[in-house]
Amino acid sequence: MNLTKAEEGREYIIKGIETDDEELDAFLFSLGCYSGEPITVVFHLKGSCIVSIKDGRYNIDNQLAEAIII
Repeated sequence: MNLTKAEEGREYIIKGIETDDEELDAFLFSLGCYSGEPITVVFHLKGSCIVSIKDGRYNIDNQLAEAIII
């Protein structure tokens, strides 16, 4: 399951990142988004979602959210 299908307010553990783009991989890693890390969807918006990773909140688009497997 990817992050676009996650329910709001529930904590998930990231199982992996599915992307062929190394730059995108590096960006997600810099946010603290990598296998084994907890992630919570705070709110779903049209075309994006707000997630909580470690101590930060980020607005990511659905394309990015689809790459995050939980």
